Amino acid sequence: MTQIASSLAVNSMTKPLISVLMPAFNVEKYIAAAMDSILNQSYSNFEFIVLDDGSADGTAQIIEGYSDPRLKKVMLSENKGLVSARNTLVGMAQGEYIAFLDSDDLADPRRLELQLQYLQANGLDLCGTDHWVLHQSSGKRKRSKQRHSDADIRAMISVCSPLCNPSVMGRTAVFQKVPYLPGNDGAEDYVMWVNLAIAGCKFGNVPQNLITYRVHDSQISQVQNSKVNHIFDERRAMYLIALGIDSTLIPRRLGWIQRLKIGSDFLLTLNKKIPGISVGANYQIYSRFQFRGNGIWTPLTRLERLLMAIFASLRGQFAR
Repeated sequence: MTQIASSLAVNSMTKPLISVLMPAFNVEKYIAAAMDSILNQSYSNFEFIVLDDGSADGTAQIIEGYSDPRLKKVMLSENKGLVSARNTLVGMAQGEYIAFLDSDDLADPRRLELQLQYLQANGLDLCGTDHWVLHQSSGKRKRSKQRHSDADIRAMISVCSPLCNPSVMGRTAVFQKVPYLPGNDGAEDYVMWVNLAIAGCKFGNVPQNLITYRVHDSQISQVQNSKVNHIFDERRAMYLIALGIDSTLIPRRLGWIQRLKIGSDFLLTLNKKIPGISVGANYQIYSRFQFRGNGIWTPLTRLERLLMAIFASLRGQFAR
């Protein structure tokens, strides 16, 4: 049974411009700080919908303890899973834009204000942000390495997930048209980016660190999850096929002779399909064809990577 306790966002006469969506499950250590980081934003015309997905710890009680006219609470008696939670929240959103934040992460006080400005100024369908990665056990924090342009993000989708899901803001119509797909928990964000890229959406990343992404022991490790890796491989292949790129060129570790042929063919084809890819993005993508730990050969492999990246970007400029 689902219980929804809500207060009208802003007031009954004003529709919020942004709907901030937060799914939560067994995060009693972090949920209060995450919610506070949204409720204390410099931008105020938003509704905040928090969904407790059947938590077995004190998460629900902490959520219930909050009272704010912008806050809506969705309390589920049993766990439905992250994809279901995200789609339920999207279905409830009244704002023109949707912003996500996970319940163990933190938003910069100006996150909504600055991200909305960037989204509108650049005519984007959705965008993420640069962010801090906080390793909870050690307390160490490091900057993310994001690509910011639409071309770079589209290119990076060929090898990884270039948007940090809890930092994403986008037009509500986009998420309603292309929902998160069931059966892809752990890779639901990458599947979404592939589908949105194929649908022709325009991407971006704000070049400012506007969220803190926590890494902690209670998270499920996705890197070692074979099911998640299989989903990534399957969707990556689908994306390249949609771009018109031969599946035999899919980036993977190859010996020097092979990668000079296959890696260069891939980069040149990708830059023809997506004009405007930066040297930095091409450099990162070509690294997927190389082995790590090259010892004394490392300077030569880096030089190879740089030369390939420069050549591909120059070719891409002529493809515009």
